[in-house]
Amino acid sequence: MTALMLIKTQTDGLLELAGDLTFSTITKKTVLLCDFKNSSQMITLDFSHVQQTDSAGLALVIEWIKLSQAQGRQLNLRHFPPPLQTLATLCGFEIQSFLSETI
Repeated sequence: MTALMLIKTQTDGLLELAGDLTFSTITKKTVLLCDFKNSSQMITLDFSHVQQTDSAGLALVIEWIKLSQAQGRQLNLRHFPPPLQTLATLCGFEIQSFLSETI
């Protein structure tokens, strides 16, 4: 189990996630990792350093999508794990419109 971390980059609006995005690493504080209020209008979350995922990870990402929309930001998901894409589709959540491979 590797704790989930948010790494701010030098690129405006790009945030990298690292570690595990699982039930055992997500806490109430994890939701607050992505406070979009002081971010650019377009935010990209890069999942390329995320190692393990499960349904709790998808729930967190959906929460971040809702939070970004409530704050008037556009959220893009880069290198989003294929297992989470499949799970989102099975759950009826339209994740495709948030996926991005480039900034």
